[in-house]
Amino acid sequence: MIAPMAFSVLLLIGFLFFTGVGLLYLLFMGLIHYIPLVVIGVVVLYIWIVMMIFHYFNTKKRKKWFGIIAGIFVMGAAVWPIMHLYKESISTVDAEVDVFYYEPFSMGRESKLVSLDEAATLTLEDNLPRIDGATALYPLYAAFVHAVYPEKEYNPYDSEVMVNTTPVAYDNLFSGEVDMILAAGPSDAQLKTAKQKGLELKLTPVGREAFVFFVNQKNPVTSLELKQIQDIYAGKITDWKEVGGNNEPIRAFQRPEDSGSQTALERLMGDIPIMDAPEENVPEGMGGIISEVSKYRNYKNAIGYTFRYYSTEMVGNDEIKLLAINGVEPNKETIRNEEYPISSEFYVVTAGTENPNVEKFIEWMLSPQGQELVEKVGYVPVKKP
Repeated sequence: MIAPMAFSVLLLIGFLFFTGVGLLYLLFMGLIHYIPLVVIGVVVLYIWIVMMIFHYFNTKKRKKWFGIIAGIFVMGAAVWPIMHLYKESISTVDAEVDVFYYEPFSMGRESKLVSLDEAATLTLEDNLPRIDGATALYPLYAAFVHAVYPEKEYNPYDSEVMVNTTPVAYDNLFSGEVDMILAAGPSDAQLKTAKQKGLELKLTPVGREAFVFFVNQKNPVTSLELKQIQDIYAGKITDWKEVGGNNEPIRAFQRPEDSGSQTALERLMGDIPIMDAPEENVPEGMGGIISEVSKYRNYKNAIGYTFRYYSTEMVGNDEIKLLAINGVEPNKETIRNEEYPISSEFYVVTAGTENPNVEKFIEWMLSPQGQELVEKVGYVPVKKP
C-alpha cells in the first residue's frame, strides 16, 4: 500500500506544478474564462487515476456514478468558456479602421484620401502645426494636411499629423505634445483638467455632424423619440416592446468616459442621470484584470451610438441600421437644414500654442477651399463652400 500512496503524492505534486504553470499561462494570455474548466478537468483526471491505482473501479456501478458526477462538474465548468465563445462570435460594431488608407501623400497603396481639384491658397513649408484628433475626423484633417503641408511621409502614429482616440488627443493637447486637435467638444472632466493646468481652450467649429443611435438590422424598431432615447439611457425604458419592438430586454451599450460619443450622450441627457454602463472584466498586461465599459456587440436587442460619418463611411457595417430620431433620418441634408435633432459642430481645439502657422491654417480651414474639403470628405460645412 505504501508504493501506491507514495505514487499518488508524487502524482499530486506533479499535477499541482504543471497545473500552476498552465494557469499562469492562461492568466498571462487573458484566457481567464478557461481556468475553471482546466481546474475541474485536472481534479477529475487526478481522482480517476488515484481511484484506478487503488482499484476503486472494480464494479461497473462505481465507474458509472463517477462518470455521471465528473460529467456534471465538467459541464458546469464549461459554461463560462462556452458563453465567452458565444459572446466573441457576436460582431462588434466599432471596428478597427485602417487609417493608413487616409494618410496624406500615401505612397504605394490604395488611398481613400479626398483632395482638392486645384492648388491650395495656403502652403506651409516649416513650423508645421502638430495635429492630433479623433479617428472619425482623421480623413478630414488628413485631407487638410495633404492640401497645405509639404509632401513627405506623415505616419498616423509618429509624425506631425497623428490620429488617436478623443481622450488621448485631448491629453496630448494639454501636455503640449500637439498644437491643435480636431475633435468633438471637451467633456466636463476635460474642461476641468484644462482649467487646473491654466489652459484656455479655443474651440473653432469647422463642420457639423450627426450623433446617431443604431440597432441590429433585424430589430423592427426604425425610429425613436428623443425622450425615448433619454428614458432608455436613464434606465426607465428597459424592454423593446415599450417602444414598438419585440418583447426583449434592451441591452444599452455606452462608450468609455471622455470619448467624443460619450460626451455627446452626456450633453444629450442634460441633467438626467445616465444609468451605469455594462462592464466586463478585461485582461490587461501580465494577467492583470480591469473592469471597463463593454464593447458594443451586435446582439438582436442591443442599442449603441456613434457619429454618422464613422459608422456609414469608415466602418460601413451593414449588420446595423441607424435609427431615425423624431421621425427624421440622419443624413447630410437633415444635418444641413437642422431637421435632425441631434446634430452638432466639431472643432479645431487649441490651448495657447505659440506656433505662428496655427491661426493661418485654421483660417484656411474656414475658407471656401477648406469648407469644400469638409463637404467632399462627407461632413457638413459650417460655411457654404
